[in-house]
Amino acid sequence: MRVLGIDPGLTRCGLGVVEGGVGRPLRLIDVNVVRTSADLPIAERLVTIERGIDAWLDEYRPDAVAVERVFARSDSSTIMGTAQASGIALVAAARRGLPVALHTPSEVKAAVSGNGRADKAQVGAMVARILRLDAPPKPADAADALALAITHVWRGGAQARIEAAAAAAAAARSSR
Repeated sequence: MRVLGIDPGLTRCGLGVVEGGVGRPLRLIDVNVVRTSADLPIAERLVTIERGIDAWLDEYRPDAVAVERVFARSDSSTIMGTAQASGIALVAAARRGLPVALHTPSEVKAAVSGNGRADKAQVGAMVARILRLDAPPKPADAADALALAITHVWRGGAQARIEAAAAAAAAARSSR
């Protein structure tokens, strides 16, 4: 399974692609961030993010997309930018018919580090260890995008198999 993880942000939108499966080693395909300048109008910034995500979807052809779920913070301007970038990611994936999963920050931290309250340094260190990298990806948005992709491979892949088995069982019952 190949997953594109997206850590949405208006200034830095992290993108990371991993490949692998549950119980198998994961492999880093690529990681980077799409950057936009705070001096530009928000609409132009969102177009830049959309173009960046579209380019990654076209180049890496993931099987699924994992996006960080936006959560409430005290700074509403940060929430708005993150939510807008998240919406762009969701639309870009949906346009291609790709399955999209939203993972909370604490779910991602728990999946990669075993601690739902891990700090950025711990998450980065575990991403580096899981993907057998010499150092954590920089900036933290890049490491977070990879952590999202890892979480989805480990959790989303299993959930997809459960849902497929349930659908097959329901179909078998209805055909009797």
